[in-house]
This record gives sequence, C-alpha cells and structure tokens, in this order.
Amino acid sequence: MTIDPAERADELLIDDYAAGDALAFRALVERHHDPLICFLFRMMGDRQAAEDVFQETFLQIHQSFDTFDRTRRFKPWLFTIAANKARDALRKIGRRQMLSLSSSVDDDGGASFVDLMEIDIPAPSNDLERREQSDLVQHAIDGMTPKLKEILLLAYFQKLTYVQIAEATKIPLGTVKSRLHSAVAMFAKKWQEQLEESRAKRKAAGAGGED
Repeated sequence: MTIDPAERADELLIDDYAAGDALAFRALVERHHDPLICFLFRMMGDRQAAEDVFQETFLQIHQSFDTFDRTRRFKPWLFTIAANKARDALRKIGRRQMLSLSSSVDDDGGASFVDLMEIDIPAPSNDLERREQSDLVQHAIDGMTPKLKEILLLAYFQKLTYVQIAEATKIPLGTVKSRLHSAVAMFAKKWQEQLEESRAKRKAAGAGGED
C-alpha cells in the first residue's frame, strides 16, 4: 500500500527522497513553507528576500540531504540552514535584522520559553484591540538588538529547545540560556513601555475630546 507523503514524518521523507522519491521532497517544501517563510520574513523584514532565502535553503537541503544525521530531527537542521542563509543575506545587503512580529501569542508547544520566564501580554479586549496589541509587540521587539531578536523568535515563535537553538545559532548552550534571559527581560521592559505610552496617548485623546 502506498503511503501519502503528507502522512510521513520529516525524517522518513528524507529517506524517501534519498531513495529517489521526488514527491517526498515536494512534501517537505509544502509542509514547511508557511512557518519558514514567516520566520524568514520576521528576520529580514522583506517578503521577497524571505522567499529568496527560502529557495536557497531548500536548494541547500537538496544538495546536502545525504549528510543529514537520521538520528536527529529535521526541523532544527532546516532552521539552522535558513538562519545562516538569512544572516548571510542581511550582511550582503548591509542592514540590520528587522522583525515583524504580527502573529498572535501561542503557548501551544515546547516549554523552553514559557518555562524560562512568563511574559504577561493581555488578551485583546475592548481596552486593547488585537491590531493595536500586535503593533505594540512589534514596536517593542523592534527596539531589541538583532541577536536578542533572533533568539526570542526561535524560542518563542518557533518553539525550538535550548539545544536546538544552540545548533541553529552555533553558540554554546549556556550562552543560549543567558541570552534568552536577556531577550525576555528586554522584551518585557519594552512591552511595558509601549503599553504605558499607548495608554497615555489614549488618555490624552480622551481628554482632548472633552474640550
């Protein structure tokens, strides 16, 4: 019985591709397109640049699939290659990383970030609409350094573990933990600043309307 590639694990699809199944590679590309494009767009701040790096990443996967360690997971390897390609592209165009963090907060998945430190971002309500909250998150993280942005993105939005982040960024495990502590603390501080600024503007606008 033929098994649908969409139902097979990433690592098995790599084996299938190595055995000559071109559909297996297509299944990998389709499965990881949206999350990887999202990751690259947040790193680079440009959709076309993200698409270009996406293509380069899977070209590298195609060229290097025989070096993939079958005892390990595919996703960290994929994001390691993508992050390296994105950093190279950013250096070439001579600008710093810009993250567009418009996606909603999602606690489903790995606990590497939420176990480290709780970041209290209130759910959208009548007081803070979803769009405004999304903008505040983006403004807060735009004020972070590129290294802290990247590690926050990998840990919180891509749910990679400490070990996986160390592999993707090529930094020691202890540095990952300390840098993530710093990233969380910086984000929390800047989030609070953005929230207070927003409330002040809202209050000023309300006072002005009373005149």
